Amino acid sequence: MNIHEYQAKQLFADFGVAVPKGYPAQTAAEFDAALANFPEGTVVVKSQIHAGGRGKGTFTNGYKGGVKVVKSKAEAKEAATAMLGNVLVTKQTGPEGRKVQTVYFNEASDIKKEYYLAILLDRGTSRPVIVASTEGGMDIETVAENTPDKIVKVRVDPAIGLQDYQKRQLAFALGFKGDLMKQFGKLITGLYNLFWEKDCSMVEVNPLITTPDDKLIALDAKVGFDDNALYRHPDIVALRDLNEEDSKEIEASKFGLSYIALDGNIACLVNGAGLAMSTMDIIKHFGGNPANFLDVGGGASKDAVAGAFKIILSDKNVKGIFVNIFGGIMDCDVIAQGIVAAVKETGLTLPLVVRLEGNNVENGKKTLATSGLTIVSGDSMADAAQKIVKLVG
Repeated sequence: MNIHEYQAKQLFADFGVAVPKGYPAQTAAEFDAALANFPEGTVVVKSQIHAGGRGKGTFTNGYKGGVKVVKSKAEAKEAATAMLGNVLVTKQTGPEGRKVQTVYFNEASDIKKEYYLAILLDRGTSRPVIVASTEGGMDIETVAENTPDKIVKVRVDPAIGLQDYQKRQLAFALGFKGDLMKQFGKLITGLYNLFWEKDCSMVEVNPLITTPDDKLIALDAKVGFDDNALYRHPDIVALRDLNEEDSKEIEASKFGLSYIALDGNIACLVNGAGLAMSTMDIIKHFGGNPANFLDVGGGASKDAVAGAFKIILSDKNVKGIFVNIFGGIMDCDVIAQGIVAAVKETGLTLPLVVRLEGNNVENGKKTLATSGLTIVSGDSMADAAQKIVKLVG
């Protein structure tokens, strides 16, 4: 789960991290109240969407830039009016863009130097890793490709937490001395505590800046959370913005399904993340394009399978469906009953290929065969994949 910058900065502040003063507004009527917190002069106006590259983005109404530094409150209102309620297109949103439903007014900060700082999960070591660079304000991927020597990584043992020597190691790598080193120690401690205590998947500051009077400030903030741990954090769940999420993914979460929309035309309904990945791979291998990742899990009910079909069919790009089930814990006949019910309920006319294997598979195949529906059976995963690609293409 991701949150907006203004929400992330509030969390930063709660954990003792220095951030610029800022106030969000979700309606034009709130502009004046938000701007009243600033003296007359320079204000930064930021569109709030779950995507990067906002500053270089373009609105579909022709307005350029989702982040604006303006010289007066009047100009700030003009910029906010152009942003709020309009669709911003960036390199991360795709051509469809994202509708801006919140603007964030920030006090302007003079910048002496920009840095990059992030805390992530290193899946290779199963430990948090802190990534820092003196090259802030740009994509870390670009820095990694062009100047990898300017990136430092410090892995943290979760059993003992972030140590003082590691804070000093990071501070030295970024060139901080004296009071700046003390400020950095407080800042990185706050960020790590946030990462650990709130079950974050990512905490990123880009840029982290020093000001001409040597203050260390998190100028931007990006935070993501582990969905599987959200049950422990109702305060974080309350920050969820459903307007920023795919409606199909939201519906899938109601059934306990894992769904990610893709840009192909062959929908996949699979049990198990590994099998789902393999299913997408084999569709590509035989010349097709998967329309989604959809894992119904190991114990999906008949209703969940029917719900999965409805979600799949809400994607207008889908031209065929491939159901690939290996029944270990799952009963293949339960899946088959769900498929039959879903096909009848939705009046499915698209090609449907089903491959069942495992627990109670014979009864599952019998349920499909006697349903009177046009369901193509696959003898193996490869056979089924070839059949759906041929039927669609």
